[in-house]
Amino acid sequence: MSKETGSKIYLYGICAVAVIGGLLFGYDTAVISGAEQALQKYFELSLDYYSKTGFLHGFVVSSALVGCVVGGLVSGISAQHLGRKYSLIIASILFFLSALGSFMPEFLFRSNFSFYQPGEANTGVLVAFIIYRIIGGVGVGMASAICPMYIAEVAPAKIRGVLVSYNQFAIIFGQLVVYAINTFIRKGLADTPELIEEAMIKVGWRRMFVSEAVPAALFGILLLFVPKTPRFLVMKGNDEKALNVLTRINGEKNAEGILQEIKDTLQEKTESLFSYGVLVIIVGVLLSFFQQAVGINVVLYYAPRIFENMGATGDVAMIQTVVMGIVNIVFTVVAISTVERWGRRPLLMIGSFGMTIGMAALSVLTFFNIMNITTLIFIIIYTASFMMSWGPVCWVLTSEIFPNTIRSNAVAIAVAVQWTSNLVVSSTFPFLTSISDAGTYLIYAIFSILSALFVYKLIPETKGKTLEEMSELWLSKSKKSSNLPL
Repeated sequence: MSKETGSKIYLYGICAVAVIGGLLFGYDTAVISGAEQALQKYFELSLDYYSKTGFLHGFVVSSALVGCVVGGLVSGISAQHLGRKYSLIIASILFFLSALGSFMPEFLFRSNFSFYQPGEANTGVLVAFIIYRIIGGVGVGMASAICPMYIAEVAPAKIRGVLVSYNQFAIIFGQLVVYAINTFIRKGLADTPELIEEAMIKVGWRRMFVSEAVPAALFGILLLFVPKTPRFLVMKGNDEKALNVLTRINGEKNAEGILQEIKDTLQEKTESLFSYGVLVIIVGVLLSFFQQAVGINVVLYYAPRIFENMGATGDVAMIQTVVMGIVNIVFTVVAISTVERWGRRPLLMIGSFGMTIGMAALSVLTFFNIMNITTLIFIIIYTASFMMSWGPVCWVLTSEIFPNTIRSNAVAIAVAVQWTSNLVVSSTFPFLTSISDAGTYLIYAIFSILSALFVYKLIPETKGKTLEEMSELWLSKSKKSSNLPL
């Protein structure tokens, strides 16, 4: 460790553990894409009411998002009282329980603890499956709020944007991993397409869900070896431990000054949510809202179904989904490499315009029933635009835009809004597309345009600013707005 700069290995090591939470976030939210059609058939075979409306299946597919909203809401309380580290450990346990429970939902209603045999669906199994998915969603909601918060609170200002962006990389990598695992599981079930479909209904979707248990367990174990964040330690009066962590990260020369800055601004116990004005909360909420309103998770959750509607077969659709995942990885790397050079605002603006072009073109092509390689290209343009901008940058801004004194609660509100928006968008997609595919994509294109206007009008540039400087930024904006004539 250098006395001047600290240990980069130590910093990257603890951030690498934290981003496993992002990987699980992506894994849990995308695992449903490979399983949802088999899951639908599994329940339809035994439950007459399941197929009567698209709303029920839409809710089952997106039920984890109910838990995400809850997880986002409780993340602030948990992060403030238990700390960032222990909150993530709780999230890892929830991921693990959800993976096992989604694999064997019958277990919830058994009177003994013997291992079960997969059987026909009934209402109890349906309810149990939803409960287990919600439990996993709570873990996702907590991790989505606290992983970027943890990284932002340990990272030096000059590389904070890059390190927080790695969390988004982990999310997309988790999605790519689960796309590949889903494809591997599907191909390993049988030799013919007909037998594969039959096996998917019986056991395939179960294996997809339980595969998450391994990274969930690894995450929980590794978290035992990372420190609590310096800002949380100061909040709890452990200045000496905070200084030790800061020294290992930033070096002895800088650690004392950073500690003093934290102590000068950190009064999380007494500051009210609106101490820095209403605008900062509005900006955080709208930032989260627009990230989902543009429709990205519709593409991620229903990717195989969308590609099948374009004419691809089941296996080809899964492979195209993997290809899309690779594209997402590449453009997330673009964001990581440019977020500190270009800044947050330019990336968001570029992404908004790219998403508008992609979704508007998809709407037009769908309206004229053009389903070919051109359609696939515009889907890739849309997802690539999101992954190089709103995907990682929204999380960067959410983790750094709020002042120290209100960060836990403000991030919790923003993340809860994000997951609520995600739930509404994802659960309404089957119903909206049953009315009009083209009209549904047009709605997402309009929100993409509105997201650009929002960034232009309200988002401040945070590149290079310390977390402590955000307090001064929002205080000055609050004073200006309060001095405006009525």
